[in-house]
Amino acid sequence: MKSIEAIEARLAEIKNELDKPEADLDALQEEVRSLTAEKAQIKANAQKAEEVRRAVADGMGTTVETRKETENKTVDEIRNSKRYIDAYAEFIKTGNAEECRSLLTVNAAANGTIPVPTFLQEMIETAWERDEILSRVSRSYIKGNLKIPFELSADGAYVHGEGTTAPTEEALTFGLVTLTPETIKKWVSFSDEVVDMKGEEFLRYIYDELTYRVAKKLAEECLDDITTANATNGSTAIGVPRVDKAPSVVTIPTAAAYLTEDARDIVVVMNRLTEVDFLEAHAAGNFAIDPFAGIPRVYSSHLPAYSAASTNDVYAIVGDLSAVRVNFPAGDGMVIKYDELTRKKEDIVEVLGRQYAGHGITKLGRLVNIRKPAAATT
Repeated sequence: MKSIEAIEARLAEIKNELDKPEADLDALQEEVRSLTAEKAQIKANAQKAEEVRRAVADGMGTTVETRKETENKTVDEIRNSKRYIDAYAEFIKTGNAEECRSLLTVNAAANGTIPVPTFLQEMIETAWERDEILSRVSRSYIKGNLKIPFELSADGAYVHGEGTTAPTEEALTFGLVTLTPETIKKWVSFSDEVVDMKGEEFLRYIYDELTYRVAKKLAEECLDDITTANATNGSTAIGVPRVDKAPSVVTIPTAAAYLTEDARDIVVVMNRLTEVDFLEAHAAGNFAIDPFAGIPRVYSSHLPAYSAASTNDVYAIVGDLSAVRVNFPAGDGMVIKYDELTRKKEDIVEVLGRQYAGHGITKLGRLVNIRKPAAATT
């Protein structure tokens, strides 16, 4: 459709052409008729548009589309927004991720994992740092099974005197530790009143319990890697030396003597009741020395108290916990599964927290187990 100015200009040209002898009057008359009709249509459309604008200005009509609040925002800013937090809470309850994905737009892969709100990621990291075992282990994020070589045996260096026979080539043997991931799970039951919570309140209530329980279980698995280790190295596993001694002022120093110079952040891991046994042994001997040799204590009820342990049970660990590595093939986030049907008659929902991780000892000479000795015979 032409503009009114263009139509009027053409009508003026036609008026001049009508005076020419060779003019096709029928064709020019038809063109004038067409241009006049087009001009009238333009004016009618303009009048209608003006009426609509006035009506909208007076408050008529509804908003068809609003500017997306996610425009020009980073992924972290979106994850920290109230709208995303509310959408994620509904995703946990229903499994429908459509609203989360629409907020993330191109940043969320169609088949990818929906990222948790930033405050939940902080809760997971805090649970790690709060646990005295997990805060000291090593971490990695390698896909699949993680294989880590270690030096199983090697010849020492030689002194080669001038003019003498060349030394024998070093005989070096490697072992290989494989960290195979497994799933750490924890079920927690909640009442319907919890389900009625909205947004951040609901997520904090659920995650606070699950992150604590899953982190605690993973820490216990790391301790089991140590306490169940063989005393000597094998081709696929690093050994942990054993000291069979009852609590005394020399037990901890004796165990620490088996550590290599590579052990840096050394701690004693024990049950709090076992600490009392060490202090009683110290007091009974009337010694003015520290039975823990200045080594910090880390407490875990997963290890048995000395008084409750059986013969050959590991009741304390001395060493550098960074010798244990935890590998997260899918990241250190937590997957949540929500079940409101299994116990619906009881008005109870069950929530499963799941974390995928491999773990094991990957460094030599940094850990020692202290076991309960057999009772003395008379």
